[in-house]
Amino acid sequence: MTNLEIELKALMLASREGNSVSHRALLDRLSRRLRAYYKAKLGAVGRGLVEAEDLVQEAILAIHLKRHTYDPREPLTPWVHAIARYKLIDFLRRNRASLAEMPIDEADEVMAHDDNADAESTYDIRRLMQHLPKGMQCAIEAVKLDGLTVAEAARRCGLSESGVKVNIHRGIKALAALIARDTRT
Repeated sequence: MTNLEIELKALMLASREGNSVSHRALLDRLSRRLRAYYKAKLGAVGRGLVEAEDLVQEAILAIHLKRHTYDPREPLTPWVHAIARYKLIDFLRRNRASLAEMPIDEADEVMAHDDNADAESTYDIRRLMQHLPKGMQCAIEAVKLDGLTVAEAARRCGLSESGVKVNIHRGIKALAALIARDTRT
C-alpha cells in the first residue's frame, strides 16, 4: 500500500467518524487528483476545463453522499476511481459523446450496488437542494438526477441552455458549500 493510499484512507476513516477537519482535507486532496484525472480524460476528446470542474464537483458530492458505503477493509483509491469513472461515463452519455472516443481505464474493483444507500443519498441530496433557488433545483434535478440533456432540461425548467449550465454549476458549488458547512458543525 502506498503512502498516499494510507494517508487518504486515514482521512476517510476519520471523516466517517465525524472529524470535519479530516473530511475537508480528504475532499481537498481528492479534488486535486480528480481535477487532473478529468482534465486529462476530457482534454483527449477536446472538452474544456469548465466541464472537468463540473465533474470534480459531481464526484466530490457523490463521495460525500456515498462515504457510508466505503468498506474500510478495502483500499480507498479504487473506490474513488470507480465513482470518478462512473461520473465520466454519465457525462459522456449525457453529452452524446462516444465512449470509443476516450480510453477509460478499468477500475480495479467495483463496489456492489446498494439500493438502500441510493435511497438515503437521494433523500440527502433532495433535502439539501431545498436550500437552492427553484431554477437551480430544476436544472440539477433534470440533468443530474433525471438524466435529461441540457436542451431537454431547458425546456422543462423554462430556461436557456446556458442558463441551465450556469444553474447546475452554481448549484453544485452551493451544495458543496452546504455539505462542508454541515460537516463542520
